[in-house]
Amino acid sequence: MRERRDDGIYRSETGREEIERRYREMVDSLGEFDERWVETRFGETHVLVTGPVEGTPLLVFHGGNVVNPVSLEWFLPLADEFRLYAPDTIGHPGLSAETRVSPRDSSYGEWVADLLDGLGLDSVAMVGPSYGGGIVLRTAAYAPERIERAALINPAGLGTGSIVRMLREIVLPMFRYRLRPTRDRLHRAVAPIFTDPIEEGDRELLDLIGTVFREVRLERSFPKRATRDELSEFGSPTLLVLCEEDVFFPPDRVRPRADAVIPYLLGAVVLEGESHFPSERGRERIVSELRTFLR
Repeated sequence: MRERRDDGIYRSETGREEIERRYREMVDSLGEFDERWVETRFGETHVLVTGPVEGTPLLVFHGGNVVNPVSLEWFLPLADEFRLYAPDTIGHPGLSAETRVSPRDSSYGEWVADLLDGLGLDSVAMVGPSYGGGIVLRTAAYAPERIERAALINPAGLGTGSIVRMLREIVLPMFRYRLRPTRDRLHRAVAPIFTDPIEEGDRELLDLIGTVFREVRLERSFPKRATRDELSEFGSPTLLVLCEEDVFFPPDRVRPRADAVIPYLLGAVVLEGESHFPSERGRERIVSELRTFLR
């Protein structure tokens, strides 16, 4: 039975307003977008749209517990030839409904099916980084016919790294930051997920992450691990891109699982020296791989 969680995700109205403001500022800094609102069985979903109207549609998801523009920026170079549709994941920070749905059942697949229906799209290529990759896999299990091609970037839903390491390097520093927010504590909490030295990072992005840590009831569960049986009908070409130093989804855990459960895995690319948030050079490599794959 599908599990639905209706608790709001923000700790305060002030926190929600601050995140929405930062969201809008980030979108404005990226360029001009069309905006769509799509009604789904879980609530209204906000979608950013860009790229040539006649371009091949490409559905781009974002990472968990972070707003859409953060991940979308990585893939914007593809908007020169593809029509990008980037939804704010339901129940995560952004402008969509706050309805939390379970990542352990078919809920995300149902949400994506409703989303495609509302956008007038039948079957499209999908790109999913991190938590978004898990959403693509949930869709592949629920409605495989809706996916033409799938690109999974450091995806959830296949395997995870050491829980002890994640607790030590990310979760505990994050709680320390929430107890007493300082710049130094924020740096300690996010440094393990960034490739570039955090001191050289985007200040707006760091401020946004700090606001999310303080003001959002975070989603604590990754999408469930996909199985061979539930992906048995998924016959679309799939690309896997992994980062060598990813604390969440390391290649030695993810690649073997992907080989075992994804029927039409074309190959896996491992970016040496890159962490969960790739460097600019790493992002350029990802876009290059995507262009070749999607064409």
